[in-house]
Amino acid sequence: MDLLPVPPIEVLRERRSAKWRVHPADVLPLPVAEMDFDLAPPVQEALRAAVERSDTGYPAPVPALAEALATFAARRWSWEIDPGAVTAVADVGVGVVELLRVLTRPGDPVVICPPVYPPFFGWVPEAGGRVVEVPLVDGRLDLAGLERAFAGHPAAFVLCNPHNPVGRAHTRDELTALVGLAAAYGVPIVSDEIHAPLVLPGATFTPILTVPGAAAVAVSLVSASKAWNLAGLKCATIVTASTRMATVVGRLPVDTPWRVGHFGVLAGVAAFTDGGEWLDRLLATLDDRRALLGRLLADKLPMVTWTPPEATFLAWLDCSAIGTGAGPRDLFFDKGRVALEPGPRFGAAGSGYVRMNVGTSAEILEAAVERMAAAAV
Repeated sequence: MDLLPVPPIEVLRERRSAKWRVHPADVLPLPVAEMDFDLAPPVQEALRAAVERSDTGYPAPVPALAEALATFAARRWSWEIDPGAVTAVADVGVGVVELLRVLTRPGDPVVICPPVYPPFFGWVPEAGGRVVEVPLVDGRLDLAGLERAFAGHPAAFVLCNPHNPVGRAHTRDELTALVGLAAAYGVPIVSDEIHAPLVLPGATFTPILTVPGAAAVAVSLVSASKAWNLAGLKCATIVTASTRMATVVGRLPVDTPWRVGHFGVLAGVAAFTDGGEWLDRLLATLDDRRALLGRLLADKLPMVTWTPPEATFLAWLDCSAIGTGAGPRDLFFDKGRVALEPGPRFGAAGSGYVRMNVGTSAEILEAAVERMAAAAV
């Protein structure tokens, strides 16, 4: 399968998104989860056609978006979604916060599993809750630790599936055990599944709602934004599979679906409907970058260790042989002019780690590792 090309770096630097605007021009920016590939042709065509017809009004997110997601989920994951159980939200973060507002009272505990996507730490207090941490163990859910936390009857558990930053696709057995605990202790699961389409060759994505018993305790948040690079267009979905959890979603602000981006809806429909071939090429390309990074680290930065991700275009690198806290990130930035995400942003377990975005060209990845190696000397 042909790999996806990446525009030359001088073309990438013309982009106006955060990845290419936050840092000076001499820095290779590999922190934020934004890929460098051109948009999938079906998405380009949908957006171009909308501009040409001056179609820039209010969004109409259903039923087209729900039907497109349901068709995609059935084809990719054998996940049967009722389009009537899909609610549009501006993005996954907004969806999580609004759900937590419904599920929590001020000060209620909400469980998360660091190291985890940094906004998790902010979403909980934004909704009025209090973060309770149950760290991963060797990149896996600590089921014994979760049972202890669930025994305290937290208001909710926010799951990251696949897990950012470690790139793990939680197994069906793990999720089955998790759902059993949630049901036993009455803990709702809010599952951030934004990276679901990005599970790489050799691994399998298990939607939480396909696990027996999950429908009664869980909701899933899914979006085209990460896999098709549409974050700026603002559109995601909440999926339920039971009357009980639909009632929770039904308590969201009535204007919630009207707060999505119109272009996000159009792009999401195009991606889910016609973007499968491009996605397959993307996954093959990310598999290639994953292998390339492994070779580069072994050859040029052997003191840096990692577990190759099963999903996402993000690499979680253990640089503790170089320094603790955010020290490795600062070294690579100050001396190497490579911008990475500092591990402590993902929780205390991230001390000495950095997160690297490999959703770029082989040339940029090679240059970045060479600069990092020179900085570490």
